[in-house]
Amino acid sequence: MMNYNWICLDRSHRNMKTSLTQYGRLAESHWRKFCPKLVAQLEATGRLHQMLLEAEEKTESEMDELRRHLIQQGLTPQQAHDRAWEIVRERYLLIPPES
Repeated sequence: MMNYNWICLDRSHRNMKTSLTQYGRLAESHWRKFCPKLVAQLEATGRLHQMLLEAEEKTESEMDELRRHLIQQGLTPQQAHDRAWEIVRERYLLIPPES
């Protein structure tokens, strides 16, 4: 016998979107302003939210790794965070404007 409630929960879970963090919201704002063609293409294919999630995940992961390395090199945690942010932010969040 099939558990109908589980099927309903499973379907509703798939339709729920993971909320963006501050990094994802920053990326979305930047992309919409400076990369409108990219945003239009991603929205048309239903991939905008997923790409924003990937951008924030990669940013967080690389920042964490770089921050740890910089602390080992003698920077304070705040200095390491600031330096990591300066290095990583343009890789995934503040991407170059479209021409």
